[in-house]
Amino acid sequence: MIRTIFVPHNDNIMLPIPKEYVGVKLEVIVFPIEEFSQKSPPSKEVTFNSISIDTRKYKFNREEANER
Repeated sequence: MIRTIFVPHNDNIMLPIPKEYVGVKLEVIVFPIEEFSQKSPPSKEVTFNSISIDTRKYKFNREEANER
């Protein structure tokens, strides 16, 4: 994969293609970088609530858990 970032000075560009890519189907995507870097994701407040349960005396019963 090749990623090239540059500022064009006219409406044509020329990209050098490595020899191993000759004859291979390629995808070229063009978009302005400022479009993505200036927008910040909406911020939201994240809260974490926790509970504490004493499980020291708990005994897991597999038969009871699998009852139908």
